[in-house]
Amino acid sequence: MQNKSRFFASLWSRAYVLLTFTALFWAGNAIVARAACELVLPVALAFWRWTIALAIILPFAWRHLRRNAPVIRGNWRMLLVLGALGIGAFNTLLYSGLQQTTALNAMLLQSGQPALILFLGAIFMGDSTALRQIVGAAIALAGVLWIIARGNFGVLGTLNFNEGDLIIGLAVCLWAVYAVMLRRCPAIHPLSLFAVTLIVGIIVIAPFYALELNSGRYIVLQEESLLAIGYVSVFPSILAYLFFNRGVELIGSAGTGMYMNVMPVMGAGLAIIFLGEHLRGFHAIGMALIVGGILLAGRGSKPLAGAVVSSKTDNIERRNESE
Repeated sequence: MQNKSRFFASLWSRAYVLLTFTALFWAGNAIVARAACELVLPVALAFWRWTIALAIILPFAWRHLRRNAPVIRGNWRMLLVLGALGIGAFNTLLYSGLQQTTALNAMLLQSGQPALILFLGAIFMGDSTALRQIVGAAIALAGVLWIIARGNFGVLGTLNFNEGDLIIGLAVCLWAVYAVMLRRCPAIHPLSLFAVTLIVGIIVIAPFYALELNSGRYIVLQEESLLAIGYVSVFPSILAYLFFNRGVELIGSAGTGMYMNVMPVMGAGLAIIFLGEHLRGFHAIGMALIVGGILLAGRGSKPLAGAVVSSKTDNIERRNESE
């Protein structure tokens, strides 16, 4: 039992392992959402995704919520914004955009997210951006674009952007704001933070889901739609969000955002496995650029003060549990 505890404690301190799983789960989220778009409408998918996720984590989070209640009440404005952006808005907009645009365009738009996080962190959080980080971000972004363009950058100039692209572009901007603001969240248990933002997000989504139902648009109840809801409720929701939040604590929003460049790589791998696509030379070149850029930009990254605060919070919680 102690060996298992040590293993999970060690895993929880390894940012890049956690973020690799995050990227894998989120890549699967986009593929599943696109595949099920005719069976489950976007707002319905977002609403049931977060409602089921809340039902799963609430029994584990309840005691932490009660203990952290004074801090939560004192920081309700920040938690309200985090829940509205990270839970309520981003995925609802992403699912909506995927119904009107291609996966290629969606990947292209999301590939600019790490650079946007780096930019916002420098402006609003006073982050010092080293030349190494800028160069690393540029190399990783080039790798992402190389994969999306399938080894021909000339393809990028022929893409046409429609309403769905604009929706996903807005989602990307809101997620970047969420990632940067996450560093200012109060020192509460991770499950408390997740549960509170889930509740806020569900409240934000509920009126739009009511409008969707009122228009006569319902979920097509088939095995595929239920499996899609089940997947997005657990892997890209509970596990990926906890891992992402922890990654921000350990290596900062810029480093975490940079690492999310591996998501298109994961998406390519999933496409090879589930859609029968073949691994080509441009995949290998793009992956090498992404990994190299991430390693260059993330070299020497140090934990944030938030990680120290979180560690102190965990120590306080452990003392309280022993009393």
